[in-house]
Amino acid sequence: MTTPFDLLLRNVRLVSCAEDDCAVASAAFVGIAQGRIAHIGRMAELDAGVHAQAECDAQGALLTPGLIDCHTHLVYAGDRAREFEMRLQGQSYEAISRAGGGIRSTVRETRAATASELFVQSEKRLRRLMNHGVTTVEIKSGYGLSLDDELKCLRVARELGQRHPVTVRTTLLAAHALPPEFDGRADDYVAEIVERILPEAARSGLADAVDAFCDTIGFTPAQTRRVFEAARALGLPVKLHAEQLSNQHGAALAAEFGALSADHLEHVDEAGAAAMARAGTVAVMLPGAYYFLRDTQPPPIALFRQHRVPMAVATDSNPGTSPTTHLPLMMNMACTLFRMTPAEALLGVTRHAARALGLQATHGSIEVGRQADLCLWDADTPAELACTIGGSPLRRRFHDGIEQPL
Repeated sequence: MTTPFDLLLRNVRLVSCAEDDCAVASAAFVGIAQGRIAHIGRMAELDAGVHAQAECDAQGALLTPGLIDCHTHLVYAGDRAREFEMRLQGQSYEAISRAGGGIRSTVRETRAATASELFVQSEKRLRRLMNHGVTTVEIKSGYGLSLDDELKCLRVARELGQRHPVTVRTTLLAAHALPPEFDGRADDYVAEIVERILPEAARSGLADAVDAFCDTIGFTPAQTRRVFEAARALGLPVKLHAEQLSNQHGAALAAEFGALSADHLEHVDEAGAAAMARAGTVAVMLPGAYYFLRDTQPPPIALFRQHRVPMAVATDSNPGTSPTTHLPLMMNMACTLFRMTPAEALLGVTRHAARALGLQATHGSIEVGRQADLCLWDADTPAELACTIGGSPLRRRFHDGIEQPL
């Protein structure tokens, strides 16, 4: 330890998330230099003469990787509180969507908003995510559904990452819903995505990945395949909203294209889970949407365990089906509603969430050389992070090795 540290964290209870058991190493220290984790060890091994520009005595607080929200729709305008009332009165999500509500209603609001207005509204949601320990977030487009408006949303997402201490990964989700100007012409809209929207998003460097909604009120597997083939030709990885409302065999399609993740998955079958396992595709659990829509069929967690499919957990933060910015609450819901273990939930918002974004080499665990995105919690065990309903015992949050105010 001859190299001086920029920051030395002393007396932490370390949960590295480098292994599947989420074991706790007591009385540990972490040295950080140039935004990276430079050294990890026991306090008994720490040289008394070690030099650090700044030190933090955690006094036994729990240290985890910074949380990663690997599925959000954070950039949009307006709200859909009226639809919440309609569902409570008995109308289904599908019926509301087909009547012009749902995603389309947010599209109208988002198209009408300026980039500055979108930034202001989305920034509030991002701040709330960060205050619950999020240091990396994926932000999808999907509420513009035109070339100019999809790019507008992606630019706002990029700006959020540039102006705040958080890592933002952007995903083009132009294949989210059919815009009104393409009513009855889904194939023509897919052609618009493939020929204009996707190439421009790639050319301008605004998209890190490409997503689609493959379901009864979304796009068919054949249409999704066209989007994925175009993404692959442009060198962009893919993700997929799959098997949320029905089994369209989207998980297997995603696996065929080596997708980073397939998300929702309430109706996936064993063949889909096995295909995901072979491809290394992450299953992203979205319990907020399951809860908000009062769904009754949970994703098959036992199948994912059986086939060793890595499971992530995310907020799915969006105005219509999961209006939340509380990732620790999603950990609780993943345990209570889906019967994931607290260890699986923590890995789901750290190590496996990083993999769902293609960041597994740099994010999601506390290991030498990894980015120093860290959270200190007023907790003794990892299970406490998933146990508290609506709580967030976050004490300190570090991004790139720099403590950020809460």
